[in-house]
Amino acid sequence: MRNIKFSIKEYYHIYNRGVDKRDIFMDSEDVARFLVCMNIFNTTDSVGSVYEHSRKELKFRSRAPKNKKLVHFIAFCLNQNHYHFILEPLVDNGIQKFMHKLSTGYTNYFNEKYKRSGALFQGKYKAIHIDSNEYLLHLSAYVNLNYKVHKNLNKKWMESLPISSFMEYVEKSAKLFCAKEIILEQFDSLREYKSFCELVLPDILRRKEEEKELKYMLFE
Repeated sequence: MRNIKFSIKEYYHIYNRGVDKRDIFMDSEDVARFLVCMNIFNTTDSVGSVYEHSRKELKFRSRAPKNKKLVHFIAFCLNQNHYHFILEPLVDNGIQKFMHKLSTGYTNYFNEKYKRSGALFQGKYKAIHIDSNEYLLHLSAYVNLNYKVHKNLNKKWMESLPISSFMEYVEKSAKLFCAKEIILEQFDSLREYKSFCELVLPDILRRKEEEKELKYMLFE
């Protein structure tokens, strides 16, 4: 993948999978830990290891860092062997710093838990600049519903977890994590956005199969 120059107030598709296509989540505790890492490591300050936080604090929607964030999450989805993010950097090198903290912190946790060593992810994360509003809207649908695309990968223990930001977009009562305004302000209602996602996802997948235009978005 070519080098990409990240710019503040722009949007980027960030994704990666496990080395040798291995699972990066073995149980619900792993998913919960990764979600905590997404929150705790999103700060301009050094926060140390997640292990410094008590188990009582290891909740995805626990208090966010009070200091300045590195990125805004626009959308995310976690699957057994890979993840997708849509990120907006808030400071210079925000994505690079955040992704380094996230991958290092989670890999350390995973390796200690499962008595392994070495890389967990398949090289450096992949990044694509989202260069149009249409692309952003369609990608938000793809990421939010990505767990449906890869439903055959999901274990039973993943079914009840918040592995996607989709519910944040379509339920008023859902707790907040993502900065959704850039997407939702373009729709009259949450229901309209939900319908949009369900309408465009089959077309995205059909185009992928027919033209291979979106092959960088999917992991085989």
